[in-house]
Parts: sequence; structure tokens; C-alpha cells
Amino acid sequence: MRILLGQNSLYYPAYGGGDKSNRLLLEALAGRGHACRAVARAPRSPEPGGYLAELAARDIEDATVQGGVVQFTRRGVEVHAVARGRSFRGYFAGQLGLFHPDIVILSTDDRGQVLLETALEADVGRVVYLCRTTLALPFGPECAFPSQEKTALLERADAVVGVSEYVARYIREHSGISAVALPISLLEGGPWRQVGRFENEFITLVNPCAVKGISIFLALADRFPGLRFAAVPTWGTTAEDRLELSRRSNVTLLDPVDDIEELLARTRVLLVPSLWAEARSRIVVEAMLRGVPVLASDAGGIPEAKMGVPYLLPVNPIRRYEPRVDDRMVPVASVPEQEIEPWAAALQEITSDRALWERIAAQSRAAALHYAGNLSVRPFEEYLERLVAQPRPAARSGRRRPRPESRPAKERLAALSREKRALLALRLKKRPETAASPAHRWFPAAARHPEAVLRLFCFPYAGGGTSVYRNWQAAMPAGVAVVAARLPGRESRAAEAPIADIEEMIRAAAGAIEPLLDRPFAFFGHSLGAMISFELARALRRRSLPMPSVLLVAAARAPQLRRGAPVDREPSDEEFLEDIRRLQGVPEEILQNGELLRYLLPALKADSRLGRLYVYRDEPPLDVPIRAYAGAEDARLPREVIEAWRRQTRSSFALRQFPGGHFFLHTAENELLRALKKDLEALGLLPA
Repeated sequence: MRILLGQNSLYYPAYGGGDKSNRLLLEALAGRGHACRAVARAPRSPEPGGYLAELAARDIEDATVQGGVVQFTRRGVEVHAVARGRSFRGYFAGQLGLFHPDIVILSTDDRGQVLLETALEADVGRVVYLCRTTLALPFGPECAFPSQEKTALLERADAVVGVSEYVARYIREHSGISAVALPISLLEGGPWRQVGRFENEFITLVNPCAVKGISIFLALADRFPGLRFAAVPTWGTTAEDRLELSRRSNVTLLDPVDDIEELLARTRVLLVPSLWAEARSRIVVEAMLRGVPVLASDAGGIPEAKMGVPYLLPVNPIRRYEPRVDDRMVPVASVPEQEIEPWAAALQEITSDRALWERIAAQSRAAALHYAGNLSVRPFEEYLERLVAQPRPAARSGRRRPRPESRPAKERLAALSREKRALLALRLKKRPETAASPAHRWFPAAARHPEAVLRLFCFPYAGGGTSVYRNWQAAMPAGVAVVAARLPGRESRAAEAPIADIEEMIRAAAGAIEPLLDRPFAFFGHSLGAMISFELARALRRRSLPMPSVLLVAAARAPQLRRGAPVDREPSDEEFLEDIRRLQGVPEEILQNGELLRYLLPALKADSRLGRLYVYRDEPPLDVPIRAYAGAEDARLPREVIEAWRRQTRSSFALRQFPGGHFFLHTAENELLRALKKDLEALGLLPA
């Protein structure tokens, strides 16, 4: 068979369990004599040449680069790694035509289903979708971004394979798709050494992040200062996670390794406190094979990976995700509070009782060796062979499983996930919240802080809502209220028409904010929000109303640089989204989620029009200090266009730069908040 893997992530080297499993699966198929090719992402290095050196260090000597694509062969698989700047979707579509595969393998690493849609449109070969996480599926209670449109795409695949019985059952129950469970998480060839030792250095967590239970890991590190902990940051670890880890003197950060045995040889106990529904968790099996005891959460498919060996421990699982992703492109989870006592008791037991540790280590190794001895690519290979041997169905464009719309409305509503119901509720609202005052609709957080000494009004970038500033209140001193602006057309104001005229926006905002100017306040705005806060400050001056104590502007060129005639041509949706992609202001997962995008697009386009048609009008400079913040790698905003804000104040001015691009307020959020508090303190605005 000719088998093409499309992987919207790294192929090699890669340390995520799903990416590694895809690679081992394809290499095993190549070892069985099949022609295998992988189209994947190249690392985010400035030049593909850097990647060539990395491959050479791993004994891959045949790597070449042409047109932004690095090609090499590893264990019989021909790999095409597409660097940034080259259309990944377009290249994958071209390979479908050139390679003409019998089987196209895709998986849940392609969260936006870009490759799935491309493969279905090409109608070449049989499309097999591997599900390695329920989070990335577009349906059911565990998904992050529900979408009927994406579910319909998945229904058109020739086969859907779950990595565990748990995942296959989830797919069948929540979509009606006939998923099967097959062994698709293979292991590196043995023999597997016994490297677990009671004397080993670390209590280890791989990929510390919200969904992997970093909150439990940090709580245990605090509870046991005499134990040494190790964290291995990989695909989910954010800058904020790293900061929290670095604050613990008994936590060591370790680099990922190609050979997991190197890490496990330093591990006394492996922690897997996942708060999402793990599909199976290959790290559990890999640790058990080497005789390392594993304390794991009783979540998703982890019990299958543990194979009856203690310890499975309770967690309060994640139930909800926000409609955005973090700086590592992982859906932002609402993490519930956790009960640490069962974990603390288990860790105390196994680290203080050598006989218990040795018994669990032996049980773990015996169970894992038995499992590995029976693990083979043959069941998956035979499944593919049967699929290819079947008569080819009609063109996929017409193959859609009928949706069960004949069910009563009440029954259909009950079947919706919590996220879909929330989205439906927003759509069904017939009119805006007229009962609430303008101040409450625009600045809902103001009422929650009646004793505030200083109000920090924060205005979002294009398309943003109050959630942009969700972490800020916790970082502020007592007495400072973070009051994020909720503009029309988003969040609970989704039923209102977005405002696309700057003068109308400022009139409405000034009327709403006036009752809240009864105490000292400051303005912060990012990108479009900086323009709004600047013009709002000038409107308050024209109305002889109180003025902000400081104007804090981020990622925005000085307004006087916008004197020319505006560009009034309305871009097409395609042009608009391409511009958004270049700016990297909206996560790709959202851009590829048609249902969610239709919900967000009106506000995005209205805000884009606000910025596009804005023209500066001369007025005297403000008698207000200005502090400007910028991303050092923001190519669209060189330092001089930020420095030009100096001309808009008769008071003091300062500029700070932070690592990152246009959206450094997310990628360097902690650094920005520290600088902001320092500026407020220097201006004498923080409560004593």
C-alpha cells in the first residue's frame, strides 16, 4: 500500500505522545514493506538550514531543503517537513496528487481539520482518521470547540480509529460515528532496561501545563519541600507555567530527550495528574516498562494504560474550555479546584516505604512487558488492507451520514454539549440587555469592586472581549480594580450590532463610563484598544469630565501617524482572514472552526473597519502621562512609531519593550503586568 500521513505538527524530532505515536506507527508500516510518506511541520526556526543541522546531529545525512520544504528519510519513511512561509495546506494538497496514496492517515493533531477537509476534497485514497484525544474532537462534553460543520467532515472519513476503548466508545456515543479501537500507539523496540530505582533523583512530570495537572504537581512540590521534583516542558507548557515552576527551589526543569529512558533513569516516581480525559497516555506505559511507579489520575483512558496496577487517584476534571487558545495554541481550560490529599498520601506512602515502592515497580514492569510483548502493527495493517480491498464508495462530496434531525427538539437540545448550549443561547437572544445600565453593559466588573481606590479600565484588541484581561485582577494589589470593557457584539452583548464607526464608539463609551469617574482611574488599551482609550480620553477632556491619571497604550502606532485618507475598500472574507492570520491575532484553531468563526467574525470585521477608517484630528496634547508598551519582534510596529506617542502628552512619557510580537500581552503577560504595576507605583497611583 501507498500510505500518506498528514501531520499538522512536528514529525521528527517530536516529544508529544501523539506525534511520537504517529511516527512509530508509520515507521512500523514502512518496515512491513509499504511505501510511506509524511507531510508535517518543520520546527519554528528562522531558516530551514537550522533544522538541517539538527537532523544531522541525529545521524540523518540525506536531508535537503528546497522551496521551504525539508526532505529526508527516517526508517523507511520519506518525510516532507514544511517550514513557515510555505502554504502547508497547499503543499499537502499537492502531495495528495503526486503521491496518489491508497491510504491517507490524519489525526487529532490537525485540530482545525484543515488536512481532513483537503483530503476529502481531493477524493484520493481512503481517509483514516486517528483519534488520540477527545479534546480535539468537535463534539461531546470533552471537546474544546464544538462544531456541527467539523463533525460532518469527520463523518465523511472512510474510517475513524480510537487509540483506546475509552476514545472509541466516546466517539460512538456522542456522534454516532462507527469508531473502532486498535493498537496505534506503538513502542520503541526493546529490550527495555529496568532503570527505575528507589534512590533515583526526581518525582517527575512531563509536559507541565493546565490540562496535564500542573496545579497538583505544584501543590505536591509545596507540600514536600524535602523531595526533589522535575518538570519537562513540552508542547503545552506556557511562559506562565515556567515562571511558576521556577519559583520552587525543589523543582528542576529538564529538557525533553529523544530517548525517554534517559529521563526515566532519573525518575523515582512518575506523576500523571491529568485533568482532561487522557486518551490512553503512552508515558504511563513507557515508565511502567522501565520499572518506574506511576501515580496517575483516574481520567479518560488512563485506567487502560495502568492495566490494573495501583495507583489511580481521583481528580476534579476539567469541564469547560474558553473559545480561545493560550500562547502554546492549547485551548484555555477552566481548571477547577483540586483535592490534594489523596495525591499527598499516595506520594508519602511510595516515597517512604521501599518495600511498597519495589512491589509497585515490579507489578508495573510485569504488566507492561506482557502488554508490549503482544503489541504489533499487524491489527492496524490488516484493518487498512481490508479497507482498501472494499469497493470504492461514491465521491465523498455526497457521502454524509443523515443527521438525526427528526428527533424532538427537546431531545436534540438535551444531547447538546454544555458549550453548544451556551452558543445556542447567545444566538437565540432577540435583543440586547436593555434592562442593564450602559455602565454595567460596557464595564461589568466595576460593580464587583465597590471599594476600589483605583479603576484600571482596559480596552481589548480587535474582536477581543473582557476575557483578554481575565488574569489581570489576581495580579493587581488590593484596592486596584481591573475593569475590562465589553464592547457591543461580543460575549454577553453578542446580540447587539458591533459598532464600526469610531465617533459612534467614543460617544457610546463616554456616556457609559461617565458614572464611573468618581475616583482615580487609568486607561489601558492594546492595539485597537489603545486607539479607543486615547480618543476616549480626548472626549472626556472635551466634555470637561475627569481625566485618567495615566494613559497606558500597547502595540499601537502613535495616532498622529494616521492623517492620510483612509482605505475604504471592504476586504472579502478571504482577504480579511488572511490578514488576520498574518497578524497572528486569532488562533488557527478558531480560524478553522467555521461555527465559532461565524460567531466572532462580525465583531472582528467591525473592529477592523474602526481601525481602517480611523483618521487623526489635531488637538492639543493631553496633560496626562503616557506609558507605551511594545513587542520587540512586532515587525509591523518599529520602535519609532511607538516612540511618537511622546508628542501626545505635555506630561511624562516612557516606552518599554517585551519579548514577542504583536500579542505580547499574552506571550509575555507576567512581564507586562510587572512593568505595569511598576509604572503605576512610580506615578503614585497604587494604594498605600
